[in-house]
Formats: sequence, C-alpha cells, structure tokens
Amino acid sequence: MMGRTARSALLILSTLAGCGGDDSATSRLEDAETWMYQIQSLDEDGAVEELAATDYTLLVLEPGQNFREWPYDTAAMVEALRIAPDGTERVLLAYVDVGQAEDYRDYWQSAWTPPLGCGDGDPSWLLAPDGDGWSGNYVVAYWEPAWKDLWLGDDGIVADLARLGFDGIYLDWVEAWDDECVQARADTEGRDVGPEMITFVRELGDAGRAVREDFLVVPQNAPFLLDEDPEAYTAAIDALAVEDTWFHGLADTEWGDPGSGDQHDRHDEQWSTESRLAQYDEYLARDIPVFSVDYCLIEENVAMVYREARDAGLRPLVTQSPLSRLTETPPDDY
Repeated sequence: MMGRTARSALLILSTLAGCGGDDSATSRLEDAETWMYQIQSLDEDGAVEELAATDYTLLVLEPGQNFREWPYDTAAMVEALRIAPDGTERVLLAYVDVGQAEDYRDYWQSAWTPPLGCGDGDPSWLLAPDGDGWSGNYVVAYWEPAWKDLWLGDDGIVADLARLGFDGIYLDWVEAWDDECVQARADTEGRDVGPEMITFVRELGDAGRAVREDFLVVPQNAPFLLDEDPEAYTAAIDALAVEDTWFHGLADTEWGDPGSGDQHDRHDEQWSTESRLAQYDEYLARDIPVFSVDYCLIEENVAMVYREARDAGLRPLVTQSPLSRLTETPPDDY
C-alpha cells in the first residue's frame, strides 16, 4: 500500500504542479479543526437536516446500510451531508466496529450463539461480551478469515461504504488487541495480537482504496498500538481518534442522563490523562492529527476539556455517550 509519507509527497507534488489547491480527502481531513460524531437516531425526523445545517467539516456517522431491521437510505444521507452550508466539501467517515460482532447487523446469523463468558461463543471466534456493557456487541478474534471476509474484498463492507460515497472509515474497537480474552485466544494459536491488528487495519484501508484512491482510515482509541510497530501503523492510518481522555460516559444510557458523561474512573496509571496525552504526542510528532471526544454534561467540565485539549494540540469534541444527537457543547469560538 501507499504509506503516509508517499501520500504526503504526492500531495505536495500536485500542489507544486499548479493544480489550484488540493481537494483530496486526505487534505480535507488534515484541515478539519471541528467535527461532530453521531451514530444513533440518524433515522429520526430532521436529524440529518440538522447535521447538514452545521458548519462542521468532519462528520463521523453510523452508515446504517447493514442494519438487519430498518436500514438507512445511506446514499441519500451521504448526498445530503456532503457539502456544508458555506460550500465546503465535508469529510464523511463511516463508523464501523471492526473488533466486535454486532447482533443487529445483517451479517449476524441466526445459528450463531453469543458468548456469555470468555471464549464460549459459536462460531468460536465470538469471544466475549462487550466489557463496557454495550448490549448486542461481542469481541471477536479479528484475525479469523471468516471475520475478515465480511469486511474485505470487492463484496465486503468496506468496499460497499466506499461506493456509497464515504471518504473513509472510523474504526471502533481497534482496542480488541488489548482485550484479555483476545490475548488468551491468540496465545493458544501462537499469534501476536498487536501485529495482527495492524495488519487488519492496513487491509481495511486497502479494501477502501480499491474503490476510492484517497480512502481514509481513522482508528478510535488503542493509542498504544503505535508502539507495536510505529512505522507500519503510521503508514496504515490517516489520523487517530481518542475517547475519554478526561471524562467518559456509561453504556446504554439515554441522552441527558447523568451517567452519559462526567465519569472519571478510568484514569489510573497508563490510562491517566497525562499518560494518554504523552502517547498522543507520539502521533502528533509523526504529523498524524488527533481528534478527541470526551463525554460531559457539566459546563465546567466541558469548558476545561476544550481548553486543555486545544492546548495539547488535539481537535476536540465534547458530547454525550449515547451519541444520538447534535451536541450543543462547543463554545462560541469553536
């Protein structure tokens, strides 16, 4: 595949050649300072229109094309959101969970048995329920060919999303590489979880670029995966997104519930705010943008996150963990 350095070189060459400015997805992502993240309730009346009326230059969206029940008219949604009110072409990223199987997707088969504990699902690569409590989500052995076949190739999910007009994919549960049950299964098979995930991320990008040359890959979380192979991982991604640097929210809550933000009990040792920020610096030093999302309702926490995230060189968003509405938290100068 074409690494980040090579892609950047091509962008520079095209500018020097007098192309009148670069409008590639890569360039638009690098220029995006504001963003919005909504992966629930996009099928409600007025939800897409409300997003379309905003000035956000980057949107992370649930594509909804493969819901088993009531799939979205995804192509129409992409068309409606493509251009911002000021005429700017947005970056549209499709949210995908590549480290978990979701029982509400059309790939889920009725014969499958979800795991109740570690490693007791059927098929055997269904390893464990979501550790944070999100219902219907099950951690997978992501290196298994049967799992990869759902995502890769001309008929895979990624190619489908590229054809629907998305500029790239926003990868949730890359952190599966650090899951204890995943590690236990990998150990029994003699596999190294870090390189296996980096390979999968690269393959996902390749699948998208087979359809759209400048298809983007933005993993969410798992910032320490970079340490497994900095060169390979840097070449495989276009940006990093991170949750919960300051505050998180609980799973399966409703918008406005106190538990949907302002939680701060996941910040010990390696996962302290200071440790996370130091790791993000490793990405920033490699010219990889870092987009942060924290979950808050308390105004003082919201203001603190925007201030400290900006000071750290991040591109911040504060919303609520259901991710079901357009947040009103950004300050006036955002």
